[in-house]
Amino acid sequence: MILFKKITELSAFIEKEKKKGKSIGFAPTMGALHEGHISLINNSKASNSLTVSSIFVNPTQFNNAKDFDKYPISIEKDIDLLEKNGCDILFMPTVKEMYPNGFIDPPHYNLGYLETVLEGKYRPGHFQGVSQVVHRLLSIVQPHNLFIGQKDYQQCMVIKKLIDITHLNVNVIIGRTFRESDGLAMSSRNIRLNNEERKKAVKISEVLFFIKKEIKPGYIEDLKERAVQYLTAEDFKVDYIAIATADTLEVLENWDGKRPIVALVAAFLNEVRLIDNMLLN
Repeated sequence: MILFKKITELSAFIEKEKKKGKSIGFAPTMGALHEGHISLINNSKASNSLTVSSIFVNPTQFNNAKDFDKYPISIEKDIDLLEKNGCDILFMPTVKEMYPNGFIDPPHYNLGYLETVLEGKYRPGHFQGVSQVVHRLLSIVQPHNLFIGQKDYQQCMVIKKLIDITHLNVNVIIGRTFRESDGLAMSSRNIRLNNEERKKAVKISEVLFFIKKEIKPGYIEDLKERAVQYLTAEDFKVDYIAIATADTLEVLENWDGKRPIVALVAAFLNEVRLIDNMLLN
């Protein structure tokens, strides 16, 4: 695996490889890697000549500075995992390398409705930060294929929207959510959970499986309320539990029984904010 820290050096290398006719797959990460990340590397390796990954904890997407400061860092372990799983190129830039002009007058992306609901509502500015860094990374790596995970469902939709409005020529492949044996969605943030919190965190996925089992056509607000009450009783502070259309993320109060839908949840367990989602039909 080749490690690059400078944009100019990485760009020159990739340009040379593309001239040889090689296809480039890219799986960006913020580190603290787990099996879900490695699945994206494997998916890329199966369909591309070269697989690029990046580790960069992007400060512009954290609307809470304390959350940024506490984001888990495990660089040596991450590099070892990527090497063992056959990643070809790792890009590890500094903040100064990614944002040479600092954070003054950043570009604004017209993300429309996606920026106003759920994560967009509860984390103002978050998706602008995501868009800034993804646009920057895609411009640097210029991959043929981009590999991202379904666990960040709304973020996947935002990235697709970003690619559409910036006319970037890249194909998006969304990998499935990987779960621990008890059902908890794998997440870098899980590292921050203590033993007691880790046992309780599985309630997030339990409530999604409950919604999937109980969902019926018609009025669905009462089902969401039962789900909120379940997590609240387990000492979670719920930001939202929503059922929305799978293609546009329109939050629904009634369901026709036919349209593809997804359940999404975000809740705090003490200081750790956990998110998850599940396609329902």
